[in-house]
Amino acid sequence: MPRERLDLPGIPWSRVSPRLVWTELVTVLVVGVVITAGCFLIGVAFRGSSPTTALVWTLIGLAAAVVTALVAAFTPRRIRSIGYALRGDDLVVRRGLMFQRFIAVPYGRMQLVDISRGPLGRALGLSDLRFVTAAASTNVRLPGLPEADADRLRDELVAMAESRRVGL
Repeated sequence: MPRERLDLPGIPWSRVSPRLVWTELVTVLVVGVVITAGCFLIGVAFRGSSPTTALVWTLIGLAAAVVTALVAAFTPRRIRSIGYALRGDDLVVRRGLMFQRFIAVPYGRMQLVDISRGPLGRALGLSDLRFVTAAASTNVRLPGLPEADADRLRDELVAMAESRRVGL
């Protein structure tokens, strides 16, 4: 029974663009390679003066490489788990593989709907949509929306937020 509740049956989920996988993979791989290479270089620098320290840094570099490979392997599935749904009174955002998270943002509580486009996202035609409410912990982000969908969704959410606030 709890499984049905978490899946929120009957709600048509919209997904983010599959092109988001590429931006996330590039980020993960660049950061992972830099950290791994830095650890290996430190290990090489200490090889002559302190072999134990060199071994420790080499092992840390190896661990960083393994973690990078695991994160990169799970990135496509993690991106596919991100979705959103517009319901009557709120926007529901879901994400997560092992620990699923469902966030419902009431339209009347939205104070800001922001679109941001990074350089890699612009090259792929993707935008991030961010929603801010009065509560500090409800800053919700929808990454990897196609630019046209992000603009349309922003306008739609702003209109719904304004109409709901008038009724308060």
